[in-house]
Amino acid sequence: MRQIVTLRWRHRLGPVQIGGRLGLAASTVHAVLVRCRINRLSRIDRVTGEPLRRYKHPHPGSLLHVDVTKFGNIPDGGGWRYVGKKQGDRNREATAKRTGARHANYEPNVGTAVLHTVIDDHSRVAYIEIHADETAATAISVLQRVITWFAERGVTVERVLSDNGFCYRSHAWRDACADLGIRHKRTRPYRPQTNGKIERFYRTLADG
Repeated sequence: MRQIVTLRWRHRLGPVQIGGRLGLAASTVHAVLVRCRINRLSRIDRVTGEPLRRYKHPHPGSLLHVDVTKFGNIPDGGGWRYVGKKQGDRNREATAKRTGARHANYEPNVGTAVLHTVIDDHSRVAYIEIHADETAATAISVLQRVITWFAERGVTVERVLSDNGFCYRSHAWRDACADLGIRHKRTRPYRPQTNGKIERFYRTLADG
C-alpha cells in the first residue's frame, strides 16, 4: 500500500499506470486509493502532494476570508469574449471615446475594477465592493461596512483571514481589527491554498 501511495503522491499516476509498475490489478490499486482518500487528484495538494485537509468553521462569523483582486472592466456593449473580437474592439473604442481614457500609445483603456471580497467560511456567503484602489484605508472601510452588514443579520464576526497584501500588513489594518474586537490571521507566503475558498470564488466569477 505504501508503494501505491508514494507513486500517487510523487508522480500523480493513475490506477492503471501504478498497477503496471507494481504488478497489481488496477481495481486493487483503485481500492487502495479510495481507502486513503486520494483516488481523485483534485483531493491532493498540487505543491506538496499531501491529501487536502478541508475544514469548515463551526458557525457564521467564526472566520471571514478577505482579499483583493482585479478584473478588467467590461466595455459598453460587452467584451470580446462575449461579442467577438471585431465587435469587442468597437465597443472598447466607443467606451474610450465616452470616458476619454487612453493608453500611452492612444489605445482604448477601459481600466480595471478592484474587488474587495469577503467570504464567510461557514456559510460561504460572499460580500463584494468594487473600488478604484486597494489601499489600507479602503480595505478598512470595507471591513467596517461588512461587520455592520453581518451584524444586521445577527452574525458576530470573530476573526478574519487575509493574505500578505500590503493593505493587510499595515498598522492601520491591525489597529482597525483591534478596535473592532476581531482577531486577524494571515496565510503563509506563497500558499494561496490556505485562502482557497476565496480563490475558488474568483474562478467562479471569471467563468461568469
